Amino acid sequence: MLSARSLFQEILDNDNSFRLFCSIAASGEAQGGWENGRIAALVPESQRGLGPKIVRHGADEDKHGRIFNALLRKRGLEPVDVPQDADYTMLLERQGIGLAHDKLRADEPLTEYDIVAYLAHSRVTEQRASEQMQLLRKHFADHPDLGRAVKMISNDEDNHLAYCHEELLRLAAAGHARTIHRILRESALAEIRVYRDVSLVFMAQMGRILGWSKAKMAMLAAGIHAVYVYERLGGWRRMVSLRMPERLDALGGPASAAPEFA
Repeated sequence: MLSARSLFQEILDNDNSFRLFCSIAASGEAQGGWENGRIAALVPESQRGLGPKIVRHGADEDKHGRIFNALLRKRGLEPVDVPQDADYTMLLERQGIGLAHDKLRADEPLTEYDIVAYLAHSRVTEQRASEQMQLLRKHFADHPDLGRAVKMISNDEDNHLAYCHEELLRLAAAGHARTIHRILRESALAEIRVYRDVSLVFMAQMGRILGWSKAKMAMLAAGIHAVYVYERLGGWRRMVSLRMPERLDALGGPASAAPEFA
C-alpha cells in the first residue's frame, strides 16, 4: 500500500534517490539564505527594524542547506545538479514569487512595497515548507540519521511561518492590508501550480531511479493532480489567511547552531 512513509522510506534507503532528494533540498535552502541576506542588506529605512529578523531567516536557511549536505557526506555522497524543471525556487521566481534577483544584486535600497511583497511571498512558501517538514517529522522524528535534522528544520520552518504572520499583520494595520491580500492570493495560486509541476518531475525522477512500475507512477501522478485540484478549488486559502501566532517574535534572536550536522 502506498503511503507517504513507505514512499519516503524507499527514497531514503537508496543512495541515488537520497542523493537527489538532499541535493534539491540543499540547493533550495541555500538559495533562500542568499535571498534573505540580500534583502536584509537592502531593507529600506522605514523597515529597518526588520533587518535582524531577515538576517536570522537567512541564517536558518543557510543552516538547513548545510544540514542536508552533511547528511550526504555522512553516507559518503556528493551533491548532484538539480534538474531545472525540479528547481522549486527558480520556477517560483519565474512566476513572480520572490523579489527579482536582478533587484537583489543591485545596491539600491528596496521599497516598503518590496518588503510587503517579500513577506507575503514568504508567508505562502513557508506554509508549504512547514507542512512538508511536519509530515517528515511525523514519520521520521525517531530515525537514527534523519531524526535530529527533521526536528530542527521543522521547528525553524514553524518559526518562519509565525514571523510572516506577525509582520504581515503589523503591516496590514499600517495601511497595507489590500496590497497584502492581493499579493497573497496571486502568490498562492501561482505556488500551487509550481508545486504540482515540481512534484510530478520529482516523482518521475525517483521512479526512474527506483524502478517504479508504470501503474505505481500513474497512481502517484493521479494523487499529485488530485492535490492540485483540491488546492485550486479552495485549499489555497490556508496559505493566505493571517492570524496572530502563538510564537511571537519568533525570529527575535540569533539562529541556533547545528554543530552535530555542520
